Amino acid sequence: MTLTEKILARASGKTHVRPGDNVWVNVDVLMTHDVCGPGTIGVFKREFGANAKIWDRKKVVIIPDHYIFTADAMSNRNVDILRDFANEQGIEYFYDVIDDPKGHWRFDAAKGNGQRQHGSHYSGVCHSSLALKGHNRPGEILFGTDSHTCQSGAFNQFATGIGNTDAGFILGTGKLLIKVPETMRFFFEGALPKGLMAKDVILHLIGEIGFDGATYRAMQFEGPGVASLTMDDRMTITNMAIEAGGKNGIFPCDQTTLDYVNARTAENGTKNTFTPADIDADQSFIYDKTFDISALEPTVACHPDPGQRKLAKEMGHVALDRAYIGSCTGGKTSDFLAFAEIVRGKTVKIDTFGVPSTTRVLEELKATQWDGKSVWNILADAGVRLTENPGCAACLGGPVDTFGRMNAPLKCISATNRNFPGRMGHKESQVFLASPYTVAASALTGKITDPREFI
Repeated sequence: MTLTEKILARASGKTHVRPGDNVWVNVDVLMTHDVCGPGTIGVFKREFGANAKIWDRKKVVIIPDHYIFTADAMSNRNVDILRDFANEQGIEYFYDVIDDPKGHWRFDAAKGNGQRQHGSHYSGVCHSSLALKGHNRPGEILFGTDSHTCQSGAFNQFATGIGNTDAGFILGTGKLLIKVPETMRFFFEGALPKGLMAKDVILHLIGEIGFDGATYRAMQFEGPGVASLTMDDRMTITNMAIEAGGKNGIFPCDQTTLDYVNARTAENGTKNTFTPADIDADQSFIYDKTFDISALEPTVACHPDPGQRKLAKEMGHVALDRAYIGSCTGGKTSDFLAFAEIVRGKTVKIDTFGVPSTTRVLEELKATQWDGKSVWNILADAGVRLTENPGCAACLGGPVDTFGRMNAPLKCISATNRNFPGRMGHKESQVFLASPYTVAASALTGKITDPREFI
């Protein structure tokens, strides 16, 4: 069996499953956030009763992160709904924006986005926070009310996005009926050369098969090239499995995985027992192709979908209005360090926004010193507009006062994960997806630029 099949078989109490089988699986973690959480709670109460209790208060993780730092009253209210439910149910893992469990969240527009407006429990983007807080464990089943939940597959989990109805059912039962997907294998050889990042890898793969080429399929990444990829790299790759239509993305578990998971579970006191899914010698795939990642080049996904692949070196004619680094895909510490490597000692030519994915990233950027100056200040000195309020921000548009949102028909190069029309704001805007290296180089020139010109 493939990695996905092995995990689904174990979670359904079966010795063997095959693609197309419908199986009931026991859920290890359910994650929801401020956009879908209120709807999920509504479904749960409607179907199980106003006073019903959830199946396991230690297996539900609630992470407000999407429409947070905005003066939009309805968005602020959604966080309050999550807090009330967490208090009612005794949910242990609720990463609130504020510290007062009986308070109400209100964004201070006068204070703005530059200065911190969150409490000590807040974490940031849900997918990054799941990893940071020790909720990603090999061999487990994780569902989330967000399409990019597949990021958790970097940790050898079966992780996928679901809707409010399915999530409401899980809240009440701890189970879900799932169809076993076919598996596509992407076999990596080589290692990333200088100037290349994991974002280039996944953009190349999506361009290879199309933005619907993995529809309801598992994307399994393995091979000797995996050993050269950090956990941040793997998270970037699995995060965007959905951008090819994938049901989930998944990596094998190795020492890199174990070191990361053991450190995070120990730090947070989260569950630390798990059983990884190992690769079988005999696996069956619907698609199987080898990729030499050392031979790839900086890649850009063009408007209007992630499958529109071109090489950065061929796009110097595309003038830009904005650059953006952030999100679960492009807002990790390693992403910002790569960005800073390019812009250090220089000045960006276009409006450039930086949004850390988590509060940990914010702390690390301020603590990391290069020649006596913090990376945070290096970015600010280069002209990058930064916020101390980690979150999804403009990755998915949001209310008009969202930090970095495009409220006009602009052209933006972004380290985020999706570029459908209107994704980052104005419906006539254009978003070009690229690695933090490429975004940084392009911010300096005002046009799409191969970052190897600066390395």
